[in-house]
Amino acid sequence: MPYKLMKGNHALAEAAIRSGLALFGGYPITPQSEILEYLSDHLPAAGGVFVQAESELAGINMVYGAAAAGFRAMTSSSGPGFSLLQEGISYIASAELPAVIVDVQRYGSGLGDIFQAQGDYWMATRGGGHGDYRTIVFAPASVQESVDMMPLAFDKAEQYRNPCLILSDASIAQMMEPVLLPEKIACNPDHDWAVRGKRGQAFKRVTSTMYYIADFDAYIKKKYDTIQENEQRWEAVQVEDADVVLVAYGISSRICKEAVALARAKGFRLGLLRPITLWPFPEKGFAAVNPDVSAYLSVELCALPKLADDVRLATGMNVPVSHFLGGAHTPSSRAVVEAAAALLNQ
Repeated sequence: MPYKLMKGNHALAEAAIRSGLALFGGYPITPQSEILEYLSDHLPAAGGVFVQAESELAGINMVYGAAAAGFRAMTSSSGPGFSLLQEGISYIASAELPAVIVDVQRYGSGLGDIFQAQGDYWMATRGGGHGDYRTIVFAPASVQESVDMMPLAFDKAEQYRNPCLILSDASIAQMMEPVLLPEKIACNPDHDWAVRGKRGQAFKRVTSTMYYIADFDAYIKKKYDTIQENEQRWEAVQVEDADVVLVAYGISSRICKEAVALARAKGFRLGLLRPITLWPFPEKGFAAVNPDVSAYLSVELCALPKLADDVRLATGMNVPVSHFLGGAHTPSSRAVVEAAAALLNQ
């Protein structure tokens, strides 16, 4: 199959169609509006349903309904729109339904701005809404990974009956890269948990598991413990002998890969640990890091450190963890190397 040059948002949308997407309900907001534009044209042609909802609140509840009926459903948003999705995501999680949510991060709190950023980390990895739940969070670092993670997100959502989040950013969403697209798969909506009508069978009550499982606390803890044990994903780049290890995801990790190569060429043993899942956070990946590492440096596009919190928890706070913040501006690989090297002199 030949490579195809595609914008990140378009490639992600096409991958969703090929992953069996049956319904998309969402509302436009920069920098993810091309997802809606692409799906409005191509999803109906593929036999699915596209609805531009009157708001993000309406869109996520359309996803809730389609997921309850057993269909693969998705919405996408960014920044303030992602905030509006949280109550619906919480309800989908409480009903133990599979769904995929895409957040193409932008800069700032409140309305913020349309620049690339990674400021939604806390909301993505801490559940986001009310109550005791988590979303599985995938963080692509390229257009190809945006494509590859789409069928994986749908599969894991159905495996665990839980919403999955793809946390992209404006850089990856707007760049163009060559991609290999997957073959289209056919999905069967007739799951044993799906609401499909009476069909001559005895009436089946549909409700949240928390209302009829005797020890719901133990049940839900076991579910998320299982996900945490089995679904950690990461990429390690020359961490075995590193004096300083960078930790970064998304577009920041690409800069950090270049920084590692630049530092190594100068004799500075720099490494990179890239979380591919932000939740569950890849704590297991740190086992391969040089036990004599001097420091960790989280590299993030935001005004306040967020990823650094999880690095401290994963390392048991036994090694100093610093942060390099780019705000809305991607830093140069040279600046990252200089910040990492400065840690050895502290």
